[in-house]
Amino acid sequence: MKTRADLRNVAIIAHVDHGKTTLVDAMLRQSGTFRANEKVAERVMDNLDLERERGITIMAKNTAVRYGDVKINIVDTPGHADFGGEVQRILKMVDGVILLVDASEGPLPQTRYVLSKALELNLKAIVVINKIDRPDARIQEVVNEVYDLFIDLDANEEQIEFPIVYTIGRDGIAKRRPEDDASDLRVLFEQIVETIPAPIDRREDPLQVLVTNIGYDEYVGRLGIGRIVAGELTAGQAVSLCKRDGSVEKHRITQLYTFEGLKRVPCERAGAGDIITVAGVPDINIGETIADAEQPRALPLIQIDEPTISMVFGVNTSPFAGREGKYVTSRQIRERLEKELLGNVSIRVEDTDSPDAFKVTGRGELQLAILIEQMRREGYEIQVSKPEVVTRHEQGTLKEPIELAVVDCPDTFVGVVTEAMGRRRGVMTKMINHGTGRVRMEFEVPSRGLIGFRSEFLTDTKGTGLLNTMFLRWDAWLGPIPSRLNGVLVADRAGEATAYALYNLQERGEMFIKPGTPVYEGMIVGENSRENDLDVNVIREKKLTNMRASTADEGIRLVPARELSLEQALEFIAEDELVEVTPKSIRLRKRVLASNLRPKRKE
Repeated sequence: MKTRADLRNVAIIAHVDHGKTTLVDAMLRQSGTFRANEKVAERVMDNLDLERERGITIMAKNTAVRYGDVKINIVDTPGHADFGGEVQRILKMVDGVILLVDASEGPLPQTRYVLSKALELNLKAIVVINKIDRPDARIQEVVNEVYDLFIDLDANEEQIEFPIVYTIGRDGIAKRRPEDDASDLRVLFEQIVETIPAPIDRREDPLQVLVTNIGYDEYVGRLGIGRIVAGELTAGQAVSLCKRDGSVEKHRITQLYTFEGLKRVPCERAGAGDIITVAGVPDINIGETIADAEQPRALPLIQIDEPTISMVFGVNTSPFAGREGKYVTSRQIRERLEKELLGNVSIRVEDTDSPDAFKVTGRGELQLAILIEQMRREGYEIQVSKPEVVTRHEQGTLKEPIELAVVDCPDTFVGVVTEAMGRRRGVMTKMINHGTGRVRMEFEVPSRGLIGFRSEFLTDTKGTGLLNTMFLRWDAWLGPIPSRLNGVLVADRAGEATAYALYNLQERGEMFIKPGTPVYEGMIVGENSRENDLDVNVIREKKLTNMRASTADEGIRLVPARELSLEQALEFIAEDELVEVTPKSIRLRKRVLASNLRPKRKE
């Protein structure tokens, strides 16, 4: 079978924070992608503001480097389980994967997840043990853990014969053995050319292009990104678009691009095996096939794992609605969510009983929080409900998603973590003590038990614990799980919070607002130290008298307010509460604002 020796298509897959994007940076630098005097940002592939701020990859990115006569198309994929939909479809574009594993942390849940998807597609793997310069590196143990993982995932004999490369991604160094001397990534480039199969040359067959990503360009409009599975494509060619519903549309390709470095480069012709971008198909979607105009043959649709968490996005109905946002109507919110559906295959949007609210279902809290944050930055005002778990009815049984939670923490916190997991219906399945003062525990826990757990976990472990989760299976409903134990402090009137009022309320609980913060009736201003909700007056001012006393005007000392991030706010709220999100503020509020209409929480 004829292959294209001048081309390799490879995806970099790994758990979050193991160094994928940093390694791609080094590959781009050493392949001569950048000019000698070009100023390049760190993690150049993470081009979204949110990716840079959080240090995570959210969207899969394409790039290409040249090593000798061979062009290597590289796809950098997200590591977070919530963006698993990105990883699943990107693996359809490549012939092999670089599995990156941290030399200290070893394989983690997402390593297992992405590797299982790669093995299902029978992709060749190169294992890269990264960060071998870490003082706590356990190189040989981690290699053994990787072999165990391959065996665990039923890898066949051919798949388990993988080559291993040892790297320091930050410094751009790759070695065949940890003790070797090296100053560049040549070993890794050679291994890619040697191990990753060259694409089969099917240029004589009728055209088939699988669309795995969507882009947008202000000049040429909607872009479809994908791999040519068979045939050849030229700019200006007439094609058929095989839609998801089985229908076929005729279009003409107006622009054809390939990737060189980080740039899209126009080209006249591309053949089987090439990863390309096309313009001229206005309503192209992920998973569809661009096929031959005369003999359209669709490729199998991309199957994505089902979402597990849902939230209701609604029009902001608070008294402060419309003050800070540009887009506030249900029509604008609907259009934005529909636009998100075009490029994000792992979320669903459904209508609710109310025309002003939409049920959005995704893979996890983080994925939905990222969507809310993106909308907020674009000028949208919305209010969102507490995340809820998606359930199914199978043969008369109610089923819910169960997750594998891997906890890595100092051994002094084993008791407190086990107790917290037990309250949330978590069952410990494994515990490993590395002998370094840290323990790794694995729990099977319902997805709803993990809602709101992350912030509690970080408090319990004093910020030293690591928590990673992965969807495991659907299983029978495990019964009730206790929610937040404390009630909240709710403002009983509109105005501006005063230092005097907050000072007198401090003993009642923990405050979320500072003096001078505008409030309205029904807005949550703090967490009560008891179980019940309490209506409080946070705008009360000190009465002035003409009496003088030596202690009358002593300075008011306020405990600093606890400012909640978007994720913390989503985790904190109860069923009868909402998070109001605007471009400038994140506020917590009761669903029913008027205190005389609000059902009281039982004492």
